[in-house]
Amino acid sequence: MKQPQISVVIPVLNEENTIGKLLTELKKRSGPGVCEFIVADGGSTDSTRDIAESEGARVIQSHRKGRAVQMNAGAALAKAEILYFLHADTIPPQRFDKNILKAVAEGTEAGCFYLRFDDPHPGLRFYAWFTKFRFTMIRFGDQSLFVKASVFREVNGFDESLIVMEDQKIVREIRRVAKFRVMDRAVVTSARKYRENGVYRLQAVFFLIWAGYYSGLSQQALTDIYQKYIK
Repeated sequence: MKQPQISVVIPVLNEENTIGKLLTELKKRSGPGVCEFIVADGGSTDSTRDIAESEGARVIQSHRKGRAVQMNAGAALAKAEILYFLHADTIPPQRFDKNILKAVAEGTEAGCFYLRFDDPHPGLRFYAWFTKFRFTMIRFGDQSLFVKASVFREVNGFDESLIVMEDQKIVREIRRVAKFRVMDRAVVTSARKYRENGVYRLQAVFFLIWAGYYSGLSQQALTDIYQKYIK
């Protein structure tokens, strides 16, 4: 039987400082399991699109900005049987495609990697340690997400009404219908926002948003908290 392949979907908005480096790394860290890199742009006004195209990515324009909307737009045009959603400031492990395909061959239908930051701050190491556990409530987009395209369609993709916490909702929905695995390897994500806002202060704001979401606060209220307290 033909081995399935992976479409990597990266939502971007003004990521000219990161997208070229990311695509270069992705090509180094993947093999024949990846058939395409899709950069889903939310309306960048810098050179993000040009850089992505020069690195061989397939660049598409989303009808509006927002991670959920952009990732759905990328997924709708993806060729492969497996979708891998990745943030522009996150680097997956070496041969991530091989790891994902092996997990799928063993019966996993969706999953993520655990998290590591590019900063040795003890608080960040402590936060990242929690992502090794299987609890849905600690699953966030910076850990990346792979999912069979058929499962993604079954849960109707990302909820485009959500501006924040779209990653939490889709993982809950996927776990209701599919086998989900937290991989035993890490992605490395940028700690830039933590350095800019303060490690403990930013984590407190993220906790407030997380708690507000599960308490039923509106997306507008959650977005207001984000914009007010995060640079």
